[in-house]
Amino acid sequence: MYEAKKTLCALGLSYEKMHACPNDCILYRKEYEDSTNCPTCGISRWKQGKDSILKEGVPAKVVWYFPPIPRFKRMFQSHETAKSLTWHAARKSIDGQMSHPADSPSWKLLDDKWPEFGNEPRNLRLALSSDGFNPHSSLSSRYSCWPVILVTYNLPPWLCMKRKFMMLTLLISGPKQPGNDIDVYLEPLIDDLKSLWVGIRGVYDAHNGEYFTLRAALMWTINDFPAYGNLSGCVVKGYKACPICGDDTPSHRLKNGHKICYIGHRKWLPINHPYRRQRAAFNGKPEYGIPPEPLTGEEVLHMVENGDRVCWKKKSIFFDLEYWKYLPVRHALDVMHIEKNVCDSIIGTLLEIPGKNKDGIAARLDLLNMGVKTDLQPEYGERRTRLPPGPWNLSRAEKREVRNSFYGMKVPEGYSSNIKNLVSLQDSRLLGLKSHDCHTLTQQLLPVAIRSVLEKPARYMKVVKGYVQNRTRPEGCIAERYIAEEAVEFCTQHLSDVSTVGVPSSQKMGVSKPLSGCTNTEEVLPYIEQHMIHIKTAYPKFRKRTKWLQDKHNSTFIQWLRFKVQSELEEDNNRVSENLRWLAAGPNMAVPLYRSYLIKGIKFNIKAQDDVRTTQNSGVYLLVQTMQVASAKDKNPILSNMGFYGVIQEIWDLDYQKFTIPVFRCDWIDSSGLVVDELGFTLVDLSKIGHRNDQFVLASQVKQIFFVDDPMHRGWSVVLSMPNREYNDVIGDKVLGDVIIECEPFTRGMPNVDTFDELVGELGGQNIRDGCEDIWIE
Repeated sequence: MYEAKKTLCALGLSYEKMHACPNDCILYRKEYEDSTNCPTCGISRWKQGKDSILKEGVPAKVVWYFPPIPRFKRMFQSHETAKSLTWHAARKSIDGQMSHPADSPSWKLLDDKWPEFGNEPRNLRLALSSDGFNPHSSLSSRYSCWPVILVTYNLPPWLCMKRKFMMLTLLISGPKQPGNDIDVYLEPLIDDLKSLWVGIRGVYDAHNGEYFTLRAALMWTINDFPAYGNLSGCVVKGYKACPICGDDTPSHRLKNGHKICYIGHRKWLPINHPYRRQRAAFNGKPEYGIPPEPLTGEEVLHMVENGDRVCWKKKSIFFDLEYWKYLPVRHALDVMHIEKNVCDSIIGTLLEIPGKNKDGIAARLDLLNMGVKTDLQPEYGERRTRLPPGPWNLSRAEKREVRNSFYGMKVPEGYSSNIKNLVSLQDSRLLGLKSHDCHTLTQQLLPVAIRSVLEKPARYMKVVKGYVQNRTRPEGCIAERYIAEEAVEFCTQHLSDVSTVGVPSSQKMGVSKPLSGCTNTEEVLPYIEQHMIHIKTAYPKFRKRTKWLQDKHNSTFIQWLRFKVQSELEEDNNRVSENLRWLAAGPNMAVPLYRSYLIKGIKFNIKAQDDVRTTQNSGVYLLVQTMQVASAKDKNPILSNMGFYGVIQEIWDLDYQKFTIPVFRCDWIDSSGLVVDELGFTLVDLSKIGHRNDQFVLASQVKQIFFVDDPMHRGWSVVLSMPNREYNDVIGDKVLGDVIIECEPFTRGMPNVDTFDELVGELGGQNIRDGCEDIWIE
């Protein structure tokens, strides 16, 4: 083990253990390296045992630091990774849409303000994220360990968030969170970021075969609310959390609910609000009557240093970076945490879950106070209060339908948790929802579950937690296993027939070797055109009958191709590629069948496999340009894109000696079993099977989907799509495969209004829901 660790250090795969003050005052580094007591609070550097005796040499608190600079150097030592790090500069089309962080104002600001930095596409743009987690799983809830992770946004979208490229830089040990003192632990990382901004000489680029000076800039921090406040130094809750005024504004407090909210915030601000006086004093010009604008970095620094705004708790350590104050967006919120809170509130309100329901007397009185849905105001009685049922309230039978709809859902493997296990049938609740579960529920599953009760319209922490084996030393386990995995991943780049860590690969179930196949069919296209010309010449009477020509081409092309390629191979200096030669020869007649197949991180199953599992991986969607006819007598068919929905019955692996090609045999839904309803949902009847003469499809051509029983129409299923796992099948910047079922049930049919007041006016009128039980509160 000792020799193995020496090898890791020689490769630059190591970490540093830095002693820290238990009260988060300092790190024992630089001028404090030899100190034994904290110069701020006076507490000892060493750990105190249960017998109250200091154990000299045993630190009371440790931070684990993984230097990023040698890791960045190793990224450029890989030919493929070095090439990917300049993907953003090699994109073929820029359409004005923000499809990559390179399109953001922050990226462009660095390019314009520091041209020498922006002119080198290999210079890195980084984002930082940090959050606390309990490494002991359910064994303890009082321990908070904080990792700090760097993400490189130079990489293409399908790689930058893969586990391989999520770089652990700091591991702050518990048991309590660092809070606002997290800046103390960020000092070594900030020092390295300063060095990266100046430039690291002698970095070898394996793609271009040259040495260059590497520079890097931290452009964003992305966190949830607690970490957002700790890193930015700004209050994120209460009155002082207002991003516009940042001080005590009673108008932010709802009258009855006692919650802080910012609905229609600008209309609450008086024209002589202190916020505008401060901005006028800073800018030297009056701004009365002008809508508030976000604060710039210079204004933040001015107010922090002079104490003008009590919302700022400290000056963030990130302002030590030269470029930080110029960035238009310095901190961003983690959408997944916000989405989980919203999902919990929606589910809790719909199913009236105690403690999660946002509908009550206080909420109704606040609606009345704001002039919204005034017909839903409480009706007081002697002993209890009646709340009229609103549009969001469900009857007992409707709650049961929603619950049963969730309980019967089967989703693809890796799509979310097993929804059935999250449903409590006794009290109609959803329990144990993770952040990603809330995302899938909000985006796709919830609209399906509530279809039958709708009125007709007029993330990486799990991996890190899995590293912990020794519960008494969680941070040490994480550090050692992270380094070991990084060493294995680094060595795999120099070995053959091994797969990397952190990036999914394609494979067959039960077979160890990865899938290798012929994915380039462009070399066959010229032969297809030649064959069509050959058919028209051989059958001049049928040259205008498009459908007949296509059928003839489909039935005779493979035999014609075999003889054509053989004749070309007999010629000197022929240009027949090896792939084309094997394709023309045809596959082995002995075809292996598989129950499951993993392609680009997506697992496909046959229907028989899904029938005995709790997941569903057999649904597929195919979009092709096909010939459409009005009837059997139609002699003028039209070529257009058409979508087909199917279920995999068999998985074949065609063996062409030098490569294999997976093929699916599917039951395709007939056009009579396909409808799109008024809400934009695609519905299919899985019992109506058509296209029996054309069942096979290449695995590379389909997109995975899944079917959920429609609670409104028995026998029909709602089609839902799987999110893309891999985005490297792109033309320019356009991603293929996202062309189906992107329904928007929450926005479809909503009025086009600009303000909250206009929206309330448009949706006014009768809000009491008929046929629903009244809500009584004792």
